[in-house]
Amino acid sequence: MTSRTVAVITGASRGIGLEFARVFAAHGHDVALVARSERDLDALASDLAEAAPARPRPIVVALDLAAAGSAERLAEVLAQAGANVQFLVNNAGFGLAGDALDLDRAEQAQMIDLNVRSLVDLTLKFADEIAAMQGGILNVASTAAFQPGPGMAVYYASKSFVLSFSEALSRELHDRGVAVTALCPGPTATEFQARAGFDAAMLLRRLPLASARDVAEAGYAGLMSGRRVVVPGFFNKLAAYGAPFAPRALLLPLVERLMKKRPANRET
Repeated sequence: MTSRTVAVITGASRGIGLEFARVFAAHGHDVALVARSERDLDALASDLAEAAPARPRPIVVALDLAAAGSAERLAEVLAQAGANVQFLVNNAGFGLAGDALDLDRAEQAQMIDLNVRSLVDLTLKFADEIAAMQGGILNVASTAAFQPGPGMAVYYASKSFVLSFSEALSRELHDRGVAVTALCPGPTATEFQARAGFDAAMLLRRLPLASARDVAEAGYAGLMSGRRVVVPGFFNKLAAYGAPFAPRALLLPLVERLMKKRPANRET
């Protein structure tokens, strides 16, 4: 079997993950698409294959990454396809809006499983393979990573973990030639808001929404240039880098007002 070098993109069926697939493919990378919906992934794979018929069809892996053993299963599928991982984009994740005690406890545990445990497991599973090819790891965090988030407490905490883990790992893997980038987008026009329980009209009034394509392009450029943290957008940078210096007595009520509960839901 002919070997192939791939960029693995999780949560590739919609939103920022879908745009990551398009951006990596547009830059000439062979891609492996991972998400729960095989139908959506097949449609995206067909689009990418039609746009670049000289390259192999993208690998489609329909997989629930929150389930135990998902990293091993993904590695098995990739090995069967003769694929070696050079780049890993940990994009899969979801949020829930509402006070922690009012939200479903099991769903919040699933959020930690996907946003944190799965991201770490996939990173550790493929890090040696990525290092062997001098590749990179891109972990999608959020501007939420820079402060606590009453009204979305577990989600904010999960993204703080992603940012901290990514920055530390970037130092640990530096001498092995691996770039590790934490992408921290602000509000982005995807299905995330509606599925997390936000009123989209409210968000549009209060916060400018970036396009998923612009966010993916910024993440790709940051990874390829070896940047440790990427925060797309001028106002997002102001908010993210200013948050740690803001008095918590002022910051926490402000975040809470922005995160007012709507009917809770999820996105992966």
